[in-house]
Amino acid sequence: MVNLREINFSFVFMRYNEIFIFMRRFIFFTCLFILFVSQTNAQLPTLKKVDGRTQLIVDGKPFFALAGELHNSSTGSIQNMETIWPRMAEKNLNTVIAAMSWELLEPTEGQFDYSILDAMVQGAEKNHLKLVILWFGSWKNGNSTYVPAWVKTDKKRFPLVKNKNGNELNILSTFSVNACKADSNAFAHLMAHLRETDRNHTVIAVQIENEIGTMDMASTYMNMPNGIMRDFSSPANKAFAGQVPSDLISYLKKNQKNLNPVIAETWSSNGKKEKGTWEEVFGVSKEDTTSNFNEHFSYLTDEIFNTWNYATYVQQVAVAGKKEYNIPMYVNGWMKQPSQRDPGLYPSGGPQAHLIDIWRAGAPAIDFLAPDIYEISIFDKICQDYKQSDNPLFIPETRVDAAAAARALYTFGKYGALCYAPFGIDGGGFTNSATPNEEYFRMVYGALKRLMPYLQQYAGTDKCIGLFLDDKKTTDSQKLGDYNVVARRIMLGSAQALFGTSGEEQKQENLASGAIIFQVAENEFIVAAGVGSISISISKPGVNGYISVDEIRQDKDDKTYYHRLNGDETAFGGATVSNGEVKIFRIRM
Repeated sequence: MVNLREINFSFVFMRYNEIFIFMRRFIFFTCLFILFVSQTNAQLPTLKKVDGRTQLIVDGKPFFALAGELHNSSTGSIQNMETIWPRMAEKNLNTVIAAMSWELLEPTEGQFDYSILDAMVQGAEKNHLKLVILWFGSWKNGNSTYVPAWVKTDKKRFPLVKNKNGNELNILSTFSVNACKADSNAFAHLMAHLRETDRNHTVIAVQIENEIGTMDMASTYMNMPNGIMRDFSSPANKAFAGQVPSDLISYLKKNQKNLNPVIAETWSSNGKKEKGTWEEVFGVSKEDTTSNFNEHFSYLTDEIFNTWNYATYVQQVAVAGKKEYNIPMYVNGWMKQPSQRDPGLYPSGGPQAHLIDIWRAGAPAIDFLAPDIYEISIFDKICQDYKQSDNPLFIPETRVDAAAAARALYTFGKYGALCYAPFGIDGGGFTNSATPNEEYFRMVYGALKRLMPYLQQYAGTDKCIGLFLDDKKTTDSQKLGDYNVVARRIMLGSAQALFGTSGEEQKQENLASGAIIFQVAENEFIVAAGVGSISISISKPGVNGYISVDEIRQDKDDKTYYHRLNGDETAFGGATVSNGEVKIFRIRM
């Protein structure tokens, strides 16, 4: 029998006490680790649905990218980009969009050089900027110029697109399994490196490829038919003659009530077939002779086929990247334009608005599709098209002139855009370059930075609107609650006759003007407006005028103060801005 008297109970209790302390510490540190991981994941940039609108969440808050895209080669060396970051901060950007190319990341197969990537992230972070990375992988503007030399020089392993005549083009084929695997592998390494090194989440999104699709640049700029509305290589022709993938058919069936009208009509007019070749399901491709640009869709079946193959290729790249680091990823598109009506004159297969459903079916890992808008005559149509199908508006490229600066106010106000980015914001490039002394974006973005709390709360809701004026549109109006808000150009010629306005001001009369207006209380509004001359009037029946109009200014210590306006300064409207200025107002009715 065990003699209880011989047992050292103090020793037993000591051992149990040690175990208890160990377990308590284990649980404590485990909870700390779980909390750390959950907080880290919560801080990852992400997209979130709030009251029916998609928000980009950065550092736990809604974020609007007051952005600019650098020229393609600006990040081609560490030395060249060193001066760029402080200049972008001085322009009041909060986000820079910049390229990381496959050829610089993986110059030798399997050997990765992260020095350019690290310099980009560190340069942006040091200057309190967020960063959107452009992955120039298999394609940029349709061509495959940014792939590494070991890809460029091995056409047998990495086959190219062929046109109708059997001629190879400098475009990797979507049917190149090796290219897709290599691109996916390189992109996965890039994202894994960001996961390990970008501790403060400076990178908020990644664009996969750039303006992809089959096209011939020379033919495009000469506006000549080029016969590359799709890949005509042997594997592509075999696939085109084969069955439409069941995944695409399943998507069309599941979403047939909400399909883009172009896709819905094309599928429906051919009997909504659930199996068959591409031409059996979508019809025989042919030239569209419709004179109306908005209704013109040539060689549509070829374009749908090409789009599916680009989308499924990009899907594999995106999945590989998101497995390593899951932040928002998107694809941008070179827009179909009145002078480039047919696929192949613009990149055929890219994320055009009428092809959003094909992209959704083929690349569900892509979070949204983004339009590059340079053709201003269709600016609003493009914005409206890309707001459809629950796709948030994110503009990674647009013009960089004074009118584009004014249009930023309008675009954030009217469409609740998540990003607005003039291309060539750093200047010095071959095309679309910012003028070195250009101040308009600095002023507009400075105003929008000060209004960020209002953007976060109201953008994309019925409490926020945008207005825009140019040579073709000298008045603009929109309802805001029970009020009617009207923007008018101040006619400086008339003002000169009345008050002796300087001739120099009259020379600037043609500058475009923009405005963003928030209704922050039943009878209170915040207005930012400017670049060209503009006046904003707010009215409704039964309201005789303003209680007060204040210009919101900042003193030399960057503190906000309210400067009361009245008399001549409100004679043209509650908020009045002269040429070359951007101002913020508080108006109480």
